[in-house]
Amino acid sequence: MNLHILLLGAKRFIGKDAIREACYPEHARGPAGDEAFERAFERDKDALRQIGAVIEVGSADAFFDDEIGYRIPTEQTSLPEIRFESDEAAVLGLAAQVWQQATLAKATGRALAKLKGQGVEIDPSRLEVVAPSISADEPAFEPLWDAVGKRRQVSFPYQRASETAPTARRVQPWGLARSSGRWYVVGYDVDRGAERVFRLSRIVGPVRATGKSGAYDVPAGTDVRAVARRLSPSYPSVRAELQVRQGTGVGLRRRAESVAADASGWDTLVVEGPVHELADEVLTYGADVVVQAPEALRDEVVTRLRSIVEGAR
Repeated sequence: MNLHILLLGAKRFIGKDAIREACYPEHARGPAGDEAFERAFERDKDALRQIGAVIEVGSADAFFDDEIGYRIPTEQTSLPEIRFESDEAAVLGLAAQVWQQATLAKATGRALAKLKGQGVEIDPSRLEVVAPSISADEPAFEPLWDAVGKRRQVSFPYQRASETAPTARRVQPWGLARSSGRWYVVGYDVDRGAERVFRLSRIVGPVRATGKSGAYDVPAGTDVRAVARRLSPSYPSVRAELQVRQGTGVGLRRRAESVAADASGWDTLVVEGPVHELADEVLTYGADVVVQAPEALRDEVVTRLRSIVEGAR
């Protein structure tokens, strides 16, 4: 993300030295660090190209043509004007409320500050296309995100649902992924000698990074999201009956199996999904959605509302 913002926001081609200082400070100067930087830089460029970014190569110095630099032209990224219907705009408005995580914003701010110190001009208006970032409320998210980028081993206390006390885990984190509505860290469990996935909400203490940066490599061809889906627990879906105030609940209405209108000002919707995901969604609508069935979903929503009330006292 930092590399994307750096190359997109720069008004001119940026040389490797500036890129390294801004985005890869963990790779110290020297043969080993130089090699690690080159691998990381090539990997990240490939990742950007896979999501459609066009990386231009040109001269980073007005006086020396052999100083190679990089940039992403905004005309390759910007979209033409798009007009949405009112219900589509409502869905986008709800989505925009979700994409607000400060972790990447802080990392980006540090990168831009370093670039400014090196005399690289950044146009903030060019960064609007990459402004959103997915939310993550778990305290473990930021230190794990940092450890993934630096390839540093971490340790943390982990509380499994089947155990009465947390256990210490040592992990080489490969990446973070969201599956079934929850965040997971995927990596190599040092003590168990195998790949593992850990749910962030079950990390019950501080995440501590140990050792040097670049201490390990992620196995070639690793798909973090696929590993998370394969190793994380699956949750059975339920069919839920919801009372939804007319004129609200656009997201629920779009994917509902059926919608039955009612003269009372409420409609009855039938939707399907795991209990915890449905509870997450229902709660975003506040008093405009009421769970009728199943009882497990209703209990989950009521329990969460009560915990909010207790926490506010």
